[in-house]
Amino acid sequence: MDLNLRGKVVVISGAAGKEGSIGETILQRLVGEGAIPALIDRNDRGHGYIKAIQQKGIDAIFCQTDVTNPKEIEHALTSISEKYGRIDVVLNNVGVNDGVGLDASYEEFMDSLKLNMVSYFLIVKHALPLLKKSKGNILNIGSKVALTGQGRTSGYAASKGGVLALTREWAVDLIPYGIRSNAIIIAESWTPSYDTWIKTLPDGAKKLQSIVKKIPLENRMTTPDEIANVCLFTISDRSSHTTGQYIFVDGGYVHLDRALLTED
Repeated sequence: MDLNLRGKVVVISGAAGKEGSIGETILQRLVGEGAIPALIDRNDRGHGYIKAIQQKGIDAIFCQTDVTNPKEIEHALTSISEKYGRIDVVLNNVGVNDGVGLDASYEEFMDSLKLNMVSYFLIVKHALPLLKKSKGNILNIGSKVALTGQGRTSGYAASKGGVLALTREWAVDLIPYGIRSNAIIIAESWTPSYDTWIKTLPDGAKKLQSIVKKIPLENRMTTPDEIANVCLFTISDRSSHTTGQYIFVDGGYVHLDRALLTED
């Protein structure tokens, strides 16, 4: 199916993670569809990604940005706007489950909010004039932690809860401009950062097995490719009447009956 994303300018944050991360996978899939990625990330790995994309004959831009810094976000969106004169999609993907819990300081909690939620607001705020012109759309990457809790991660949980609220607020707020706003909610997905976390545990292999057994559909983790597939469909005009939705890509982790997991 042609998603008609060719030539569309897609602002994507947090896509300069390691190869195989969710953001990097979405980035490569955008390139495969012929979209023009405008990458916002603090990691200088983004320079290499954009160079490789440009060598394929696809235009792209990387704005190295600390997304906890409002001025840097504003500068990044100004650079994108001046280069292309249009923005068709904002795909907010930044997310760090940073373990900022009740024992954290006020400053640490606020820093978590700035990274995981406030950056979403600021990117959309500065992209909005061009989104209005293109009747574009917004896609926020969310987490099941906003709905289920996790423990010891108040900053991340509060941020992701806020992201879901903003998703629906923007869907309402932007109806007059024909702008859609949706969120993808992820549960357990095997990524380089997940692999790193498992390896820090004293019995990581056992913990991993216990997690996988709790995923109803096929007892396996969601792949970054599966998440990217849903993201691309949702931002495309093939999903033109979908707004204000929380779309779960989680193998039934959040909603399906726990009785499914009872061992014989």
